[in-house]
Amino acid sequence: MSSTHGPWPGQWVKSTYSGGEGGQCIEWAPQHAAATGEFLVRDSKDPHGPHLNLTSEGFAGLVAFAKSHG
Repeated sequence: MSSTHGPWPGQWVKSTYSGGEGGQCIEWAPQHAAATGEFLVRDSKDPHGPHLNLTSEGFAGLVAFAKSHG
């Protein structure tokens, strides 16, 4: 399976900072991050839509933002 936005990144995992009631959910691709150093993030409600490509610093910033606004 592949995406129109690049090669298939492996398994997507729901963020632990996502709401448990199915509302605001984001997913990331840890296998892709480990293999490439590129952190992919997408909206779980639109799995075939676009995704963000973040550096490790950008991903850390997103996690810090989620922690402070969770």
